Amino acid sequence: MKTVLQRFLEDETGATAIEYGLIVAVLSLTIVTGVGQAANAISWLFSDNNSKLANAFAK
Repeated sequence: MKTVLQRFLEDETGATAIEYGLIVAVLSLTIVTGVGQAANAISWLFSDNNSKLANAFAK
């Protein structure tokens, strides 16, 4: 039983896949957050009646 546990602890075959999975998860969360923030900024930019950009497109 001790040798089986030792072999399990020393086995690193799936470590690379887990690392890539974590990298993909962090990048996807960053992208989703960035897109959400950009959408909020754009909607604020066009919702302000005094915005020069909104007035430029309204003419």
